[in-house]
Amino acid sequence: MNQYPWWRYALVVIVLVVGALYAAPNLFGTDPALQISARRAAPVDIELQTQLTDALAKATIEPKRVELTEKKILFRFDDDTDREKAKVVIEELLDEGKYVTALNLAPATPDLLKGIGGKPMYMGLDLRGGIHFLMQVDTDAVSRQTDERFISDIKNALKEEKIRYRSVTRAPDGGILVRFTSS
Repeated sequence: MNQYPWWRYALVVIVLVVGALYAAPNLFGTDPALQISARRAAPVDIELQTQLTDALAKATIEPKRVELTEKKILFRFDDDTDREKAKVVIEELLDEGKYVTALNLAPATPDLLKGIGGKPMYMGLDLRGGIHFLMQVDTDAVSRQTDERFISDIKNALKEEKIRYRSVTRAPDGGILVRFTSS
């Protein structure tokens, strides 16, 4: 029978516990949030936070939690409808040239896990459902560029073969028109 020393079993258990601990932030999901940050040298401080919180209270919108960092204020909400209402109230109050108001999803990781450096894994757009991208091509511009390239190639070929010509231009109805000096 295959027997391993006890320390190998302990090592496997420790690795599994640490892995589970650092994977745990993914279980807590995200909160709908509203992020206010300065566009220029506008202050983002406790006074601004108090002003915005009071404006939300007057509009009977209660944020779940408010976080103030060096460069931004983050208002967390229970649902998207409160966040949308709060965005309207805050945008009316703030100077659009100085501050940026952005809808956000903030991780709901508990402080205990944040304290040991636990962060959720951020998924890209492809894993969240992707994006829809519609691109239009200006076919007239592509046609003009192609004709110009052909005109240049035709002029070079005629010069190499020492064939005299009057002009090489785009025809009004499309295509290339070459005029020679003689038949």
